[in-house]
Amino acid sequence: MDKYKAYFDGAVEPMNPGGTPSVGVVVFKNFKRVHEFSGIPTVPGGQKATVNFAEYEAFLMVLIYFMANDLLKEDITVYGDSKLVIEQMFGTWSINEGIYVQKAHEAQELMKKFTNLKGQWIPREQNAIADRFSKQVLIDAGIPITDYSQYKKKSAY
Repeated sequence: MDKYKAYFDGAVEPMNPGGTPSVGVVVFKNFKRVHEFSGIPTVPGGQKATVNFAEYEAFLMVLIYFMANDLLKEDITVYGDSKLVIEQMFGTWSINEGIYVQKAHEAQELMKKFTNLKGQWIPREQNAIADRFSKQVLIDAGIPITDYSQYKKKSAY
């Protein structure tokens, strides 16, 4: 059986809450990069984006990728530096309140379709590849980010 590793990250810049949200996703199959995605999600009308909203959007992009490619029975481990997402989806934390709640419930429903999906929290420095994608899309859109020094060159990823 193939092994998949997916990394996700979300950001909100130049301020959180209220800035522009972005997502970054990178998927590996047996150590080979097979998918990457970055984007700026739409915030529900009248609400301010939060990093938790962006992190859940990124996590949903991971699930959607695997669903769209009919990989629901594969061995998948999802890595993220969002303790909230990992603990709420794979651990024991409850879903409370905030703009992210609807996305969290969407993710829970999608996860029911998978047979071998695991999640693991990792420190931010181990999630650099997804972090770069989430930040680069903001830079490309002309959105200032708080610490852009490591993202100035697209060749960084």
